[in-house]
Amino acid sequence: MAATKYIFVTGGVTSSLGKGIISSSLAKLLQARGYSVTIQKLDPYINIDPGTLNPYEHGECYVTQDGAETDLDLGHYERFLGVPTSQANNVTTGRIYQSVINKERRGDYLGKTVQIIPHITDEIKRRILLLGKKHKYDVVITEIGGTVGDIESLPYIETVRQLRWELGPKNSLVIHLTLVPYLAASGELKTKPTQHSVKNLLENGVQPDILVLRTERTLNKDIRKKVALFCNVDLPSVIESIDVKTIYEVPLLMLKEKLDETTLIKLDLPILSPPELKPWKIFVDKLKNPSKSVNIALVGKYVELHDSYKSIIESLTHAGAVNSARINLKCLHSENINPETVGEILSGNDGIIVAPGFGDRGIEGKILAVKYARENKIPYFGICLGMQCAVIEFARNVLDFKDAHSTEMTHMTAHPVIDLMEEQKGVAEKGGTMRLGSYPCHVNKNSLVFKAYGKKNISERHRHRYEFNSDYLKSFESKGFLASGINPDSKLVEIMELKDHPWFVGVQFHPEYSSSVLKPHPLFVSFVEAAILKKESN
Repeated sequence: MAATKYIFVTGGVTSSLGKGIISSSLAKLLQARGYSVTIQKLDPYINIDPGTLNPYEHGECYVTQDGAETDLDLGHYERFLGVPTSQANNVTTGRIYQSVINKERRGDYLGKTVQIIPHITDEIKRRILLLGKKHKYDVVITEIGGTVGDIESLPYIETVRQLRWELGPKNSLVIHLTLVPYLAASGELKTKPTQHSVKNLLENGVQPDILVLRTERTLNKDIRKKVALFCNVDLPSVIESIDVKTIYEVPLLMLKEKLDETTLIKLDLPILSPPELKPWKIFVDKLKNPSKSVNIALVGKYVELHDSYKSIIESLTHAGAVNSARINLKCLHSENINPETVGEILSGNDGIIVAPGFGDRGIEGKILAVKYARENKIPYFGICLGMQCAVIEFARNVLDFKDAHSTEMTHMTAHPVIDLMEEQKGVAEKGGTMRLGSYPCHVNKNSLVFKAYGKKNISERHRHRYEFNSDYLKSFESKGFLASGINPDSKLVEIMELKDHPWFVGVQFHPEYSSSVLKPHPLFVSFVEAAILKKESN
């Protein structure tokens, strides 16, 4: 087998230009041409992983099948490629330094002075190359977080410089994503920021091979020529990435710009059969041309930053396309919901989702949202804490356990319907009590969720600490709130489902982590379908 080829994606001028989307789009095109591809993210922050980061700081924490808490860009990788990622696909500066310091403490460096070069860069190199060697991919795309010129990114850029020399010509490629801003006052697109960004890269010894230019306006040939001339790349390597309505159009845009062909030529890889993108094009067409619309409320406590619930929002997009429906999503702050405002805030919605989260801030607003959905027969989807809120609400208002709560919020309750398992209670470290990664679940054949999945045995990803207290299960089921999914090993309740309601499901896991463009998650598809039926019945 030929050696793995490596593509490095860097960003300049400003953050949030979409390196993850460009990386995912290129990977999708190469995959559609028959190549095996994966993407990894190198994050320059010193946290070990995003698991302890506030969602306002970094958006959602994405969880892989093997239980790694990773950057949200890994969600884009999986949604575009339909291929699972793992711990190896996300590397942080914190993890790099931790590994090097552990080696130094063990004496692995034989008493040498430990330095950025070669010790830190060698460890980064090892992590980059490991993915290609371990899984024998044809192409590994490495996205480097941050912006060229940031102090924290320097070791990664230096590593790229070294690797390009070590891998030799035709085995690696640098794609640099920059911004070409439009100045309305002068009516001009300005290339100077891109030139300065490339100059920054060159000062660090790295010459980009391909430039992808984010822009609001079409780039004419003169602008492309100017960028090519001043940035030392050939004209076909100046790629336009114009703003589009949906991120799922970007692969089609990059195909039109021949990003994949240019990449293959520079890596000396054969241009195999044209990319098979018919299912993708059908998805994009249905997404852009819906025949109906539906109003969905997402109740959470980090709603100011949409990236906090990125996977849920994208899963709804996938499910909307399947149902030929536009999702009119209202992100509602749970702290604004109280007994006086709940009706006004939630009226007019065809479906309600209560989002995951930790801590007691906004919890009573979430519980009120559950009550509103239950009493008004509005399709309800509770995810992780959203399931726990449904359990608490039902215990208080149907079972008449007025002080029912989760012991995460209060230890004083006489009815801890959500609690830690016994074996978790002695563990002091928060991470030690977390259930992370994929766990099996057996679905009741007579349930609504079985109709959605179409199978009894499923596996879903978890990220939580507290569980449904099974001591109360008989009380719940006697009143019609049924456990329709059980972990076969631990016997923990994973899915709760309400009888005599159009669609009321709470899941302890995170189905949003498993939804992709060409394989939307069945629970989101079923939930959106129920919301459409609710709207039509009105």
